[in-house]
Amino acid sequence: MNENIRIRRALLSVSDKTGLVDFARELISHEVEILSTGGTARTLQQAGIPVTPVSSVTGFPEILGGRVKTLHPKIHGGILARRGDSGQMAELEQHGIAPIDLVAVNLYPFEKTVSSADVTVADALENIDIGGPCMIRAAAKNYPAVAVIVEPAQYGQVIAEMKENGGSLSLETRRGLSLRAFQRTGQYDGAISAFLEGGESSDAPPEAPSLHLRKVQDLRYGENPHQSAALYKDASSYAVNPEYARQLHGKALSFNNILDMNAAIGLVAEFDSPCAVVLKHNNPCGAAVDTDIFKAYELAFQTDPVSAFGGIVALNRELDTPVAEKMSKVFLEVVLAPSFSSAALELLTVKKNIRLIEWPMDRAGQTGWDIKKVQDGYLLQSMDSGPGSEPEFKVVSERQPTEEEWEGMRFGWKVVKWVKSNAVIYVKSGRTVGIGAGQMSRIDSSKLAVAKANEAGLDLNGTVVVSDAFFPFRDGVDAAAEAGATAVIEPGGSIRDEEVIAAANERGMAMVFTGIRHFRH
Repeated sequence: MNENIRIRRALLSVSDKTGLVDFARELISHEVEILSTGGTARTLQQAGIPVTPVSSVTGFPEILGGRVKTLHPKIHGGILARRGDSGQMAELEQHGIAPIDLVAVNLYPFEKTVSSADVTVADALENIDIGGPCMIRAAAKNYPAVAVIVEPAQYGQVIAEMKENGGSLSLETRRGLSLRAFQRTGQYDGAISAFLEGGESSDAPPEAPSLHLRKVQDLRYGENPHQSAALYKDASSYAVNPEYARQLHGKALSFNNILDMNAAIGLVAEFDSPCAVVLKHNNPCGAAVDTDIFKAYELAFQTDPVSAFGGIVALNRELDTPVAEKMSKVFLEVVLAPSFSSAALELLTVKKNIRLIEWPMDRAGQTGWDIKKVQDGYLLQSMDSGPGSEPEFKVVSERQPTEEEWEGMRFGWKVVKWVKSNAVIYVKSGRTVGIGAGQMSRIDSSKLAVAKANEAGLDLNGTVVVSDAFFPFRDGVDAAAEAGATAVIEPGGSIRDEEVIAAANERGMAMVFTGIRHFRH
């Protein structure tokens, strides 16, 4: 078979009519007969472009409100026939079927429809395309003889090659178009299954989870320069439009920037009060809440100003001039906030490379499934959004926590969730004082947190110590008491819980069990 195929007959049936008329005019200039349906045919006819309605080819009208129009042997036979098979070509002639050489179809806007907060099931179902995917798959399967177009962005490539090759398209081009077509139908089916999964009441992981991705941009490299990387959009997360975050200034984001941004925005979104988080290498260097965002940033930064160098800052309030002035004195990689005042932008954009990201807080929550790659497979889990409010807490010590200690516990339990295990942190009311992250033993994490606090010149007396999992031995509680902590909050559940509780009582400490842990790997 000749690798170049002359396009003589095309079927156009598109939901997105961007560029349609110009594309059709180019096809007509190459003496291509155009078949079309419904709204596409009307658009072309109104533009003065000659069109053969599909109903005149099939001899059957569109029925069921347009649900059935192209599902017919005279359409699919013309698309699927193998041109090099004399028997199949004879069958076409016997049944009066003419070959179709190009199919241009883009699908009903299912993804856009279900992204609406008030979408109904009826609306979603009506926007599941049936005829379109059938034609796309038929044409893509038969790419040795048929070209398939699934998005307006491909029109220019196709027309340019037809002009260069006298109305023909190469086998290489048709194969590339086929690949994109199967990718598109896979994405479309994934979007539908993800929507239906979202309507299920079960919290159990799905049997066949939909990973519905589209590349947003290539990145310079991954975690290290020898690793290639790209950012992909999760188009199945309909509640979160992937274009919601806007970069206002600075150089392109790196792989590590994006990882850190994800953690920073997740932590800052835990709080309704003005909150600031300083984060580096996926661990918070400091976090604080206050009635004033400037004070919150100041307190967060004070926890570990050395580690904050080259870090990321996230705020859940507008970044104003006082905060910008404070930030301008430090090297920061990325700053995220729901908005920036014009004066703050003017101050910060003096720094050429700092990345300023506008990130609305109503889109900061993490939903869906957390997926991690392992050898030959994936691990899938629900997001860690388990209980952590005061009604879930159980006082197990002889002494009840003071109101100030309760404030520290409520605050610290939200922060420790975002610290890598083993995680032990010291907090006072609405601020971190020392953070120990990622150590192989819990006592080492506690020692690290104390050392960090001492290095920063912060007072540990009267702090609450927070552990993401239970203390397996009393030594962690003893170390916390010696550092100045007066209260402990941890999950509980160790076989030595009684020993640990006894240590708290001996030290006059208040102790609360949460019944839930927050490992983070």
